[in-house]
Amino acid sequence: MSYLDNLLFSLSVTAPIFLVMAAGWLLRRVHWIDDTFVETGSRLVYRLALPALILTSLVDLDLSTWVDPKHVGFGMAATMVSFILLWIVSAWWPGSGPDRGVFVQGAFRGNLGIIGIAVCASLYGKTGLAVGSVLLAGMTLLYNVLSVFALTAASGRGGASWRNITSHLLHNPLIVSILLGLLLAAFKVPVPDLILTSAAYFGQMTLPLALLCVGATLSLSALRLGSSSAIVATVIKLVLLPLFFTLSAIPLGFDALQLGTLFAMFASPTATVSYVMARSMGGNHQLAANIIALTTLFAPVSLSLGIYLLRTLELI
Repeated sequence: MSYLDNLLFSLSVTAPIFLVMAAGWLLRRVHWIDDTFVETGSRLVYRLALPALILTSLVDLDLSTWVDPKHVGFGMAATMVSFILLWIVSAWWPGSGPDRGVFVQGAFRGNLGIIGIAVCASLYGKTGLAVGSVLLAGMTLLYNVLSVFALTAASGRGGASWRNITSHLLHNPLIVSILLGLLLAAFKVPVPDLILTSAAYFGQMTLPLALLCVGATLSLSALRLGSSSAIVATVIKLVLLPLFFTLSAIPLGFDALQLGTLFAMFASPTATVSYVMARSMGGNHQLAANIIALTTLFAPVSLSLGIYLLRTLELI
């Protein structure tokens, strides 16, 4: 396959995702959508549409064929290793203080539920969406626990309420939908077509609405205001971690689908929820906002380049 074919393939995967995001940015600037729309739309995606999309992608999944404990385990292990390394390094730079937790969270926590899932679906269709959802389950559990630890420890407040963390995880719509979908698939529970069709209608609006909302929140001022901490976190999130962990996964014998979904998750930009957590827990929320904006603005380049290289090397 020619280099041009690989380039066109990588662009066909990433360009539609980021064009919809660009449309969200433009519509916000011409006042076709506003902050109320973004807040309501984001809530709708998080609580209803994305859980419906994940559930419908999992209920008919053959778990014995598509769910590999080694695959999910590697994604979770990579998350833990990246956090530990970043936590150790951050003790020296940016050093102690509220910026430390925000920096660490911004550098390791990816936007799996929107960008990561969208890339998996664009690469491999419904199968990619289902396999990516299983990865999402394991990695999201760790993201929540590790982020709370980082922000709490860095703030110096102590006393993180692990009861509240557990409650949050159990009430997380994404985690609930993933666990429910896996249970239905594992026990082959028949779901009426009426319910599946209705859920599919909600699921179909997930990615367009989610990407519009993410795009609407972007601010190009982050390019001017980005601090050294935000820039370094962006390089780590989009380049160093995806490169290191994708290369580490290659010798383990993962097939193209597994390697492609791992890369999509590793290379996704920083999760927007990291801003909310930083603000609510006393972190530097402006730094969190800058990291989110910078990683999201440059993710089209890093994702396209990564897919192009993996495709050229015939790995995905």
